[in-house]
Amino acid sequence: MRVIAGALGGRRLQAPPGRSTRPTSERVREALFAILGSVARARVLDLFAGTGALGIEALSRGARRATFVESAPAVARVLSANLAALGLREPVAAVLCRDALQFLREAEVGAHPYDLVFLDPPYARAGTLGPTLSRALPAVLAPGARVVSESDPRAPLGLDLALLDERRYGDTLIRFHESL
Repeated sequence: MRVIAGALGGRRLQAPPGRSTRPTSERVREALFAILGSVARARVLDLFAGTGALGIEALSRGARRATFVESAPAVARVLSANLAALGLREPVAAVLCRDALQFLREAEVGAHPYDLVFLDPPYARAGTLGPTLSRALPAVLAPGARVVSESDPRAPLGLDLALLDERRYGDTLIRFHESL
């Protein structure tokens, strides 16, 4: 697995051993960022971050800052190692080892508004997380923020945000939303 484009293009990323983490494929990331267009100067939140591939790709393409939220300590360590290997440190990149929903519940409204949010929850949970995420996300979204979700098309992550586009790549459904 590697960073697709930008300042860090071609650099390799490590994935944790086992099958519990499912990194977004290079093909899907490439298509996703082609649809998103510019992410320059964006403040990025990568929830359910895993390896951090989505947030790292955004940083490589000019995002100003990325916060990575990952609940599994072993996976968060691999994510932190990926960031260190790429020279991405505070204040540009921060890893929080905590539950994504807890992070959103505890977020102060407007304290750190994000321009771009990636949601890539475990596919088995995605179908049930939509209502909870829909209630919690507005606290961290800047006006006009974009939210990109990844899920299994058979159990999609449904969000109560304006749906701009959706694309299917095999067993992966990508949805692009915008906050009001």
